[in-house]
Amino acid sequence: MTARGVRTGEDAEDLDVEEALALVNESAGHFPGDGDSNGPGNGHGDTPAPGGAASAGHATPGHGLSGHPSGCRTSAGAQSAGHGPGPGTGPATAPHAHGAQADPHGHARAVAWPAAREIAARAVRAAARRSPVSVPLDAALGLVLAGPLAALTDLPSFDTSAMDGWAVAGPGPWDVREGGSLAGHAQPEPLTDGEAVRIATGARIPQDTTAVLRTEHGRTDAKGKLHSVRDPGHGQDIRARGQECRTGDQLLPVGTLVTPAVLGLAAAAGYDTLTAVPRPRVDVFVLGDELLTEGLPHDGRIRDALGPMLPPWLRALGAEVAAVRRIGDDAKALHRALTRSEADLVVTTGGTAAGPVDHVRPTLRRMDAELLVNGVQVRPGHPMLLARTKENQHLVGLPGNPLAAVSGLLTLAEPLLRTLAARPAPEPYTLPLRDAVHGHPGDTRLVPVVLRGDHAVPLHYNGPAMLRGVAASDALAVVPPGGLRAGQEAELLDLPWAAAGIGVCFT
Repeated sequence: MTARGVRTGEDAEDLDVEEALALVNESAGHFPGDGDSNGPGNGHGDTPAPGGAASAGHATPGHGLSGHPSGCRTSAGAQSAGHGPGPGTGPATAPHAHGAQADPHGHARAVAWPAAREIAARAVRAAARRSPVSVPLDAALGLVLAGPLAALTDLPSFDTSAMDGWAVAGPGPWDVREGGSLAGHAQPEPLTDGEAVRIATGARIPQDTTAVLRTEHGRTDAKGKLHSVRDPGHGQDIRARGQECRTGDQLLPVGTLVTPAVLGLAAAAGYDTLTAVPRPRVDVFVLGDELLTEGLPHDGRIRDALGPMLPPWLRALGAEVAAVRRIGDDAKALHRALTRSEADLVVTTGGTAAGPVDHVRPTLRRMDAELLVNGVQVRPGHPMLLARTKENQHLVGLPGNPLAAVSGLLTLAEPLLRTLAARPAPEPYTLPLRDAVHGHPGDTRLVPVVLRGDHAVPLHYNGPAMLRGVAASDALAVVPPGGLRAGQEAELLDLPWAAAGIGVCFT
């Protein structure tokens, strides 16, 4: 697959042997750069819930979210694309559905990375899909056509000149008539054989014109006669009416992403508005008492990296960011914000683990939310989650560490938003890696890379709390368990501003 599209890879790229060995000597159950250990980031650490990775399939007997008694409703990976079982599903019947792993005690574990993306892409039920709207052209950029674009007029709508020069009738030389034909003017007088008139590009062609003689191909003599340096053929440089399309012709199908070129075509074809799928509405809730919104870190507090980063990133993915709220470590405030949100998608930052101030999972249990993905086999970002909070609303819980949050954004939020916005899925593509990338024994890794010629170059600074690597990257490489050798093909996930046609949605 070597067409630009979508992929991911993880962080252990340019590490030398000593660095790799040092990182391997981390606490049991973690892997270098896995993004799931406590540490600096955007609020809370990302330690998995007790008992291993959080459940990704059916609720286990007597357990709900993260092994807590009587928790959220859960859906098996194979059914959670909007068709999962209802409340109180009970023991897992397909622990390995969609790649979910099972431990020796029979508990479902985190969902495999490809399966998690598939679940997110298919999670939207019919009730959550937004009805098409009529949008003015100047507000339609980045939306998806909900109806075919059919021509409302012939293009061009009349015979026009393709060049500056003279409209001529019959063979030369020609007598040049006074005046001329300019763009935007009414139909000029017809020509007679042996007659010519000045004409501008885009102007209406006089009746009985046989060709347009380009300015550089004509000259006039002392008597005012027009001669051709190069005789024009019949019909030369005349754009005939309907040459591009006829009224009623389908120009673009349903599902076309509205790019600047689409806007131009729509305007030329006579449109003032377009019927399109509206942008999904997203609320962003930033959690963590330790976060600062300005100045330097101090007294154990750190700058919030995700509050400034997520809204424009979500807009680049086609969303309308309705609200950005800083909630801190307040369970009541989080519950109140979630129950009052009318957004199609709520994105939370931090609080997805099992620490004393990690309130996302307990709040989802209190709301009787349906858990679709509870942990993903990906590093960084392992404790991310996806839940259906209402029939027409979902929640993506991102880990607090910045690069782990990016991983969750691309793993769960991007496929779900793509479905809500009716955007086409990017075409997968691969490139060989210039350098080897260490792999996790059982999890996918997402590693920032830059594209250099026909290779992807892994970047340093790819730890779960680091943004330096991804800020300089073009894409994330998807590194399967076990890693990739130098020269091996890696699937790539383009970042939205690097992918053709996607950056138009920053507005």
